Amino acid sequence: MTMQLKDLGKAVLATEYAVRGPIVARAQELEKLGREVIYCNIGNPQSLGQRPITYVRQLLALCEYPELLTAAPGVFPSDVLDTARAILEGTRHGLGAYSESRGVRFIREAVARFIEARDGAAVDPDHIYLTDGASKGVQSILKLLIASPTDGIMIPIPQYPLYSATITLYEGRIVPYGLDEADHWRLNPALLEASLAKAQAEGTRVKAICVINPGNPTGAVLDAANIAMVLEFARKHGLSVLADEVYQENIYLPGDTFVSFAKVLHDRGIKDVSLFSFHSCSKGFQGECGVRGGYFDHRNVPADVAAQILKLQSVSLCANLAGQVATYAMVNPPRPGTPSHALFQKERGGILESMKQRAVILAEGLNRIEGITCNVIAGAMYAFPRVELPPGVNDEAWCMALLEATGICVVPGSGFGQAEGTAHFRTTILPPTDKIRAVVEKLGAFHREFAARV
Repeated sequence: MTMQLKDLGKAVLATEYAVRGPIVARAQELEKLGREVIYCNIGNPQSLGQRPITYVRQLLALCEYPELLTAAPGVFPSDVLDTARAILEGTRHGLGAYSESRGVRFIREAVARFIEARDGAAVDPDHIYLTDGASKGVQSILKLLIASPTDGIMIPIPQYPLYSATITLYEGRIVPYGLDEADHWRLNPALLEASLAKAQAEGTRVKAICVINPGNPTGAVLDAANIAMVLEFARKHGLSVLADEVYQENIYLPGDTFVSFAKVLHDRGIKDVSLFSFHSCSKGFQGECGVRGGYFDHRNVPADVAAQILKLQSVSLCANLAGQVATYAMVNPPRPGTPSHALFQKERGGILESMKQRAVILAEGLNRIEGITCNVIAGAMYAFPRVELPPGVNDEAWCMALLEATGICVVPGSGFGQAEGTAHFRTTILPPTDKIRAVVEKLGAFHREFAARV
């Protein structure tokens, strides 16, 4: 007898991932029928026309095919050639061999220098793990933390569904805490305390709190004071902190800067909160989603627990080597005065400035549509607007109708979580500027017609 649905694990059947759910499946069907679809459902920059950074691709080409180091004189800048040689020497056997489980040592050392320059706080390279994108790191730490079906992890609402899906898959308990939409999606201590108290009253052993900064799907950016509040909350209740910081390059408002959880932890001398921080080359300005490169680092983790992290990573042998190289390029870009620096700065600046402009166009455009309100997009790559719907209509039906009528593919807010009685959708800022304008125009016309018709 062939395998049947009833044979599958209940955790697998219960797991949901809205970003690639039924609305995206329908979008793909429409595309096969010849319809134009604008995919605003996922943070996948290069699929929406963002060009790769030349320096990154040159480095990957040389490391994947070292014969190019000598076979194509004059094609590659000298600093790229030198960096590729250093990488190949550091990996010892090229990209076709396993590295140590934490990742190539000299790449982890480069990550450590990057973190120290960013935060003014040193980190041990042996506390850094190179991973297949940030997602694999998040999954590893959640696996580490969830020891029984009564173990719970606090996650923001709205949240990126990696967290809810993984916790469900590992048979833990989701402990939702609301973000304050009226206060630009900041974390609110009263909401945190209420969430924790409710979970504990239900018999949940809460182990950790996850924070996404800059926010996905909210586009919010937390300041040092809000981060310090979270760390003090974690200290008070004996929680670990998982800081998802993959959008740290994506800051758009004048005067705003990215502040890491590690910096606040260090500046305040906090020694009794375990912190896990995640970063990725899929976001920022590189947008190298397909390469699958990233890292996590940990602070205030006892040696015996750290040994278990290493064991867990060893089960997967190591992260892919191309992703490790892309991570090296992220933390060690061309220096001023090198042949690649000017082009790198031009490409980087162009991408980030374009995102900043599109963030403004999208938020202002959505706020001009009657029945839709959107907070300022301060960072990351998304907006999470609230939409007023007629009685009896949910956000999933609205998003499906939007897709059928306009070809615009967004994700219903219910896939990320939202306050009871509200409806939202998540959209990216990634389509080119002309398409972002078209999205706003089509969305406005659709919503006016939809509200009048229903």
